[in-house]
Amino acid sequence: MAEIVLKQVEKTYGNVTAVHPLDLHIRDGELTVFVGPSGCGKSTTLRMVAGLEDTSAGQILIGGKDVTRLEPKDRNIAMVFQNYALYPHKTVYENLAFALRMRGQERAQIEQRVQWAAQMLGMESLLQRKPRQLSGGQMQRVALGRALVREPDVFLLDEPLSNLDAKLRLRMRDEIARLHRALKTNMIYVTHDQVEAMTLGDRIVVMKDGRIQQVGAPLEVYDRPANRFVAGFIGAPEMNLLDGALAREGGVLQVRCGPLLLPLPAHLQPASPDARRVVLGVRPEHVLPVAAGTPGALAARAVQVEQMGAYTLATFEAEGLRLRAMLSRDEAVAWGDTRTLGLDAQRLHLFDSETGASMGRALSNHAGG
Repeated sequence: MAEIVLKQVEKTYGNVTAVHPLDLHIRDGELTVFVGPSGCGKSTTLRMVAGLEDTSAGQILIGGKDVTRLEPKDRNIAMVFQNYALYPHKTVYENLAFALRMRGQERAQIEQRVQWAAQMLGMESLLQRKPRQLSGGQMQRVALGRALVREPDVFLLDEPLSNLDAKLRLRMRDEIARLHRALKTNMIYVTHDQVEAMTLGDRIVVMKDGRIQQVGAPLEVYDRPANRFVAGFIGAPEMNLLDGALAREGGVLQVRCGPLLLPLPAHLQPASPDARRVVLGVRPEHVLPVAAGTPGALAARAVQVEQMGAYTLATFEAEGLRLRAMLSRDEAVAWGDTRTLGLDAQRLHLFDSETGASMGRALSNHAGG
């Protein structure tokens, strides 16, 4: 077992707090993705788990063992970096074997581990090449293989795909997911790319300004964001976030966002609604063309149309209010066209305008949510 527990872990540099006290329990065998914008503290947290950064406070346990003050070499972790960090004068075989030799392992055991890793990563034919003879994807495979041969309790991956082009990133993402399924070893993966987070993680840890904003399964975070930041950060294309206010009209609690007036569904009814400034959230796939005269509908003009192949992404505007809609590719819409749009009432989100906190959670898109 190699579960990871962070207890009130904190990192400060003088008067600057890079990571505020955080608690996190990563279950054994999970692939956990830390995601957030640059400077949010995700890599610093990873480096504290690795032992490359000292903790200013708190405790780190791996497999029930307190490793807070242990050197990196004593934590039985393996780390994969963004820049590969290969020895340029050594062959692929020698790069893979180096750490095992430093541990004093026998030649036969080294040979067995290197061949196993090469087979797992499909690079048997590359073992006698040097890094300068490899492509970016092949070098990243070697970096993964070097971690693999050590049989660590935990794999730590710090933005390992950032230097690759989009197509190669997709292929390597699949490779990492396959490795995790095969090895069932704890992995912590750091990225600023929310698509990587959604597609790779068993759970996502969303961070901002050194604080954890939300922890959950990818679809849970997508469907039920804890606050406005998570709602806007997770999802591509991003959620529509509309400034508005709550008001009672005809005894019905409604939200008004410029020309848009909607009755609030039961799951979004806040405890203290009177004269409250709010932010209404709706994802582009939940903005739908509807018939004219539909209650809560809005007539808006298309000001941008992007053909994405599988769907059309269109931005509509009405009296200064802008809405992005993900439409069927068969929906014929061109710049300047007017459409009547409705919002799926069961997929709306409501956030406090001041704190950003969710005032109610939209219903899940998936079974069991």
